[in-house]
Amino acid sequence: MAFPMPVRQLFIDGERREPLLKNRIPIINPSTEEIIGDIPAATAEDVEVAVVAARKAFKRNKGRDWAATSGAHRAKHLRAIAAKITERKDHFVKLETLDSGKPFDEAVLDIDDVASCFEYFAGQAEALDAKQKAPVTLPMDRFKSHVLRQPIGVVGLISPWNYPLLMATWKIAPALAAGCTAVLKPSELASVTCLEFGEVCNEVGLPPGVLNILTGLGPDAGAPIVSHPDIDKIAFTGSSATGSKIMASAAQLVKPVTLELGGKSPVIMFEDIDIETAVEWTLFGVFWTNGQICSATSRLLLHESIAAEFVDRMVKWTKNIKISDPFEEGCRLGPVISKGQYDKIMKFISTAKSEGATILCGGSRPEHLKKGYYIEPTIITDITTSMQIWKEEVFGPVICVKTFKTEDEAIELANDTEYGLAGAVFSKDLERCERVTKALEVGAVWVNCSQPCFVHAPWGGVKRSGFGRELGEWGIENYLNIKQVTSDISDEPWGWYKSP
Repeated sequence: MAFPMPVRQLFIDGERREPLLKNRIPIINPSTEEIIGDIPAATAEDVEVAVVAARKAFKRNKGRDWAATSGAHRAKHLRAIAAKITERKDHFVKLETLDSGKPFDEAVLDIDDVASCFEYFAGQAEALDAKQKAPVTLPMDRFKSHVLRQPIGVVGLISPWNYPLLMATWKIAPALAAGCTAVLKPSELASVTCLEFGEVCNEVGLPPGVLNILTGLGPDAGAPIVSHPDIDKIAFTGSSATGSKIMASAAQLVKPVTLELGGKSPVIMFEDIDIETAVEWTLFGVFWTNGQICSATSRLLLHESIAAEFVDRMVKWTKNIKISDPFEEGCRLGPVISKGQYDKIMKFISTAKSEGATILCGGSRPEHLKKGYYIEPTIITDITTSMQIWKEEVFGPVICVKTFKTEDEAIELANDTEYGLAGAVFSKDLERCERVTKALEVGAVWVNCSQPCFVHAPWGGVKRSGFGRELGEWGIENYLNIKQVTSDISDEPWGWYKSP
């Protein structure tokens, strides 16, 4: 689809600025492998300018321009952003589809969610006003205590490429609602809508420097943000390997971090399910967003009594998925993001085969698509728990299948992973679902569904999937310091020391 890619510079202090070293990074359309534009490549020099701008915005007018304003004042800006995103929805959807390769219909939902997220956190900003000076009950009558919730300061936000603007919004909206100022570094593989978001900030009158947007490579731009002494907190979504490096760097300055990392999530199917319904949820849970979901329920655990029928139906459903240019009507699977990801996923598939697994369906480039980073939705069976495909995150349209006999065995297999982001359980026995839900070592559980995500509910993982929670009322807490204020309200002397 012919759609011009806007040419943008970095967004710093409310202005467009060329990177100080003047470098740029090509934008590659994943559905055609063609270069369709470029983005600015920030370095440590640009990070320094952006952090200074963010700190100035945080302190401007003693914070009365942003950080120390009421939540209701900040909420007006967030609602204006939500309205502007909705107004320019078509523009953002086209850019997101072109840049990331996700099906157009998915991009529509993503941009709707962006607006909803800003609207939701506008409400959280308003609610913050009511929570200020919340009283603390003390055991001594002569003292009175309350709590203040204050913005943590200048925050560094590093977001991934699978939901470019939406995952950035999961961080921007609560950070701004709390009164923080921010430096955002989106992934260099899909940054266009984040850069374009700078225009929205100016159009709604967001004070200069409150949000700064730097595109660039991780080592050149992301690492300097993490290690900068004037960045007060880091929020990161991405790989567990990068998360470990961020944690180590932030530790040098005892800097708080929120990490939403990888996953290898299980989906458990008991013998009493409706197979057709469960098959569709299974496919949605792993092939949505072209399989590039950190929470993808990519380990399918089937009760042995239904395994043959379930897999047979799953193959038939999978072969019916429309794989095409993301702009084609009815597209349900587009290309993965890059040549690097394509090669990595294909290597996972070939390794599974060499280790003795069976590629039951897919595993190759679709025959009708000669260009683009397309991979057929892939089902892999005959799995052992020692295989790479069982242990490691693929981040592509690949699911592996294993059977179980008992509930206890299913739970043991589900928890047989270093990750703990999400999991799903399917059964008509809701008491069993509750038992399994409590036993799963994850941050989110879906019962008789997979992947529904709402801004109102907390999101985050355990184990190597990270810590901290985004979204919901928990999301804004990431960006607040809690300050205790205790007063002596008695006229009587304390009397601990003898008066001279």
